[in-house]
Amino acid sequence: MDFYSKKLPRLWDADVIVVGSGSAGATAAIAAARNGADTVLIERFGFMGGTSTQVLDTFYGFYTPGEVAHKVVGGIPDDVVDALRQRNAAFERPNSFGAGTGITYDPFILRAVWEELALQAGVRLLFHSYCTDVLMDGPRITGVVVDGKHGLMQLTGRIFIDATGDADVCHQAGAPYERAGDIDPAQTLSTTFRMVNVDIERAAAFGKKAMWARMEEAAASGTYDLPRREGSWHKTTQQGVIHTIMTRVADMDGTDPVALTQAEIAGRRQAFEYARFLRDYVPGYEKANLSWLSPSIGVRETRRIYGRYRLTRDDCLSARTFDDAIGACGAPIEDHSPGTDTTWVYVPEGMTYDIPYRTLLPQRVDNLVVAGRCFSATHDAHASCRSMAQTMTMGQAAGAAAALAVEHDQLPADVSVALLQDTLLGMGAFFSRPVAGAS
Repeated sequence: MDFYSKKLPRLWDADVIVVGSGSAGATAAIAAARNGADTVLIERFGFMGGTSTQVLDTFYGFYTPGEVAHKVVGGIPDDVVDALRQRNAAFERPNSFGAGTGITYDPFILRAVWEELALQAGVRLLFHSYCTDVLMDGPRITGVVVDGKHGLMQLTGRIFIDATGDADVCHQAGAPYERAGDIDPAQTLSTTFRMVNVDIERAAAFGKKAMWARMEEAAASGTYDLPRREGSWHKTTQQGVIHTIMTRVADMDGTDPVALTQAEIAGRRQAFEYARFLRDYVPGYEKANLSWLSPSIGVRETRRIYGRYRLTRDDCLSARTFDDAIGACGAPIEDHSPGTDTTWVYVPEGMTYDIPYRTLLPQRVDNLVVAGRCFSATHDAHASCRSMAQTMTMGQAAGAAAALAVEHDQLPADVSVALLQDTLLGMGAFFSRPVAGAS
């Protein structure tokens, strides 16, 4: 570490450094900058969005499931959706499994939307840079080491946000975590794909249940390799184009580059198999062609930190509220475990539970906040609260908290929860109930 700090060129110094620009990190950086912090956002790819622009095309978690949809997310997430709608690049649709209304969008336009919102807020963007290490002074991070075309460089800051999804910064800084699969079976990975020239009306009329029956039939024939038997497809913002969530790659550690390489290969191979199945077995797909593969496999679960509180299955299913709430979630437990189907367990009709601020605060590292799917939760709670609307909610809170910590020269754990909640309410956030102490 001392070698790094003395020898590596320093690119920038900032108040807040966010690592990872998925739905959590992008929102965190925008929130921190809007609240007055000099903010840098580090991203390993050449564009923002992570899973939201590379794997998926639908935001879930904005609404509760059930007969009456209650909106439970607001603030920066609304700005994202509004910007997409202004470009005629988003629409609402029911979820295939009753998980609540989804907001389907054009992921390629979303890349530009994330970037525009970040630049408008004053965020400094650093693409094509992979965070490979951290600089430490006791229990505090003083900087991060990034690797790019110029080689290793360092960036220094005051407050750091780990939005890598895999808790990479926490791992490098020595914060404790549970690795997916250590206790409960880890959720599987999925490569998504798109097909063009689909007769969507005929395919929709055939129905999902009939398609699943055909999947069983095709798999039983021995000529199709279809690990998941209840995969789904949906229409997109483009005419005659569908997006799928069908493939299933099990028993792969998303933090192991060798395993992740194997998963990428397996996911693409499965995508071609499912596309072949759809053409051969499902009405409306006779003239369809596979047109796009997710550039990176979708990873649902890797490292989950041990924070100052750990969200549990009982918290979710009992619709629990917390005094340090930073947002709400009504999404069901959606467990893509190994096997042919998916487990769904629902929060009580029309209800939500709170996401506690303490789930964003890692143990043993004082000036670090997390946002997104690496937050502090058990396997089941994580399977509910990992929806992108909730990761944006976490990002908004993490960014606001980081800015408040800078403004008041505090550590994130010492930020006034009431002040943070007031700030979030002022930004348009939702809570499961009126929060204690917030005016």
